[in-house]
Amino acid sequence: MMNQERYPELRAALRDLFKRFPDEYFRKIDDARAYPEACVDALTRAGWLAVMIPQEYGGAGLGLAEASVVMEEVNRCGGNAGACHGQMYNMGTLLRHGSDEQKRRYLPKIASGDLRLQSMGVTEPSTGTDTTKIKTTAVKQGDRYVVNGQKVWISRIQHSDLMILLARTTPLKDVTRKSDGMSIFMVDLHQAIGQGMTVNPIRNMVNHETNELFFDNLEIPAENLIGEEGKGFRYILDGLNAERTLIAAECIGDARWFVERSTRYARDRRVFDRPIGQNQGVQFPLAEAHIETEAADLMRWRACELFDAHQPCGAEANMAKYLAAKASWEAANTAIQTHGGFGFACEYDIERKFRETRLYQVAPISTNLILSYVAEHVLGLPRSF
Repeated sequence: MMNQERYPELRAALRDLFKRFPDEYFRKIDDARAYPEACVDALTRAGWLAVMIPQEYGGAGLGLAEASVVMEEVNRCGGNAGACHGQMYNMGTLLRHGSDEQKRRYLPKIASGDLRLQSMGVTEPSTGTDTTKIKTTAVKQGDRYVVNGQKVWISRIQHSDLMILLARTTPLKDVTRKSDGMSIFMVDLHQAIGQGMTVNPIRNMVNHETNELFFDNLEIPAENLIGEEGKGFRYILDGLNAERTLIAAECIGDARWFVERSTRYARDRRVFDRPIGQNQGVQFPLAEAHIETEAADLMRWRACELFDAHQPCGAEANMAKYLAAKASWEAANTAIQTHGGFGFACEYDIERKFRETRLYQVAPISTNLILSYVAEHVLGLPRSF
């Protein structure tokens, strides 16, 4: 099976790096509710978080396909790509819609690790995934935009230098289409925090660094506007499609981790003088988890292919995320059942990864919203909300 995987050299290099970060490392990080600083730094220094940045700016100049392998292997090696995946998908908005000057200003430093672009400010408490109804506003005053509003579930602020922010620059009542009138800005977090932006951490069941943000007359230089004013929603879709595809890859990495750990355990664990893996009640759920993971993987590659070819990929990105999140969650449940009581023991790491992969039934887009998207945009059924 290993020889049939795509990008074997890339995978081998990543697995070699992760020999420095065994299970014990991630277990301690989770226990302390800390950030895997050393692991993220190692990935950054090795250039793995800059694979999508063009070579002229210091990156590898590769595509979403290669980036997805990086994220998959982080999770497959026992880590949690949620600590660093933002830089990968946030890159799409800047790469595809930023000006040449903005790319020259930010990309070389992001590639070198001097700047981190880990955060995206989109979701709001009162709108959730109904993005067109966001209430955060950015009003132009001279050479600056003044931002007021609130965001929630904004990750990695504490370990990021920059944030992509979506705000409404034209009131909803004044636009023809709800998706018009929103704009994208690059926010320097060091200048923003305490100067019009307040950060409140949200403690959660996963060791995932996320926050609620409040904007009170935050000033952003007009030069930090990405692309044209009012077209931000269309721009951010590139980032969201990349996000969903990368999350799919992470879930595939999780699913393979669960299946591999459980298969090994089922071979070694003996009850009633036989390995438990000899029992069909143990075999069949593991075989099913493997099959569903491989099927999800095919949709991941299709979404990557379309994205890298600059073709529409919304349906494929959403379906990849749906299938992979489902596969990883079912593999997680199978792993718990296979390990029995030991599945709940922290030293086996199953319970940690179980909590981490559960998130993706809800975020970054819930399974129900994906079903609604496919029903409307693929099957042509009436909009359900």
